Amino acid sequence: MLGSTQPYSLVDGERAARAGVEVTRRRSGGGAVLVVPDDPLWVDVWVPTGDPLFDVDVGRAFLWLGRTWAEALGRMGVSGLVVAPRPTTGSERASACGFACFGGVSSGEVMLDDGRKIVGLAQRRVRAGAWFHGACLGTWDPGALVALLSLSTSDARGAVDELTHAAAGLLDVLGEADASVLGGAADVFLDALP
Repeated sequence: MLGSTQPYSLVDGERAARAGVEVTRRRSGGGAVLVVPDDPLWVDVWVPTGDPLFDVDVGRAFLWLGRTWAEALGRMGVSGLVVAPRPTTGSERASACGFACFGGVSSGEVMLDDGRKIVGLAQRRVRAGAWFHGACLGTWDPGALVALLSLSTSDARGAVDELTHAAAGLLDVLGEADASVLGGAADVFLDALP
């Protein structure tokens, strides 16, 4: 799934077709995400204009949602979570971040204390309110995403190296092999909503 402004040419169409991957673009977010059945856990939240949680500042608007995700993951046993107060710049993250959603960090997104992102957020605004998307990785395999992109072999290798340290999956952090943990995370997240 490409970010809202990413060109379809970022993906190698033949490789995607051989892998049985359908390429689409979402109307929010900046980077590509590989979505497979049950991973990542994707939760949408609607906040109408005028609601106490609605904030006209686009960056600040994410903070309550990031704190909610952090609380939910904390309830599941993940410690040392950090909610990003602002986006990181290119010099603060790997150069591969430009094309991968989980390669960069924006306001409200949730990271482990070592800087690896575990929850990505995006929003789409309309006159009636803000529609937030939250994606919590189950596992993180940047090679699977990079293998579908139109990159040279050396660029792909470098991107995988950089992205490996940019994110983490909830199942990996918890030492779980059972993917149903992500379904449980959805329930815990819903319970943590204000």
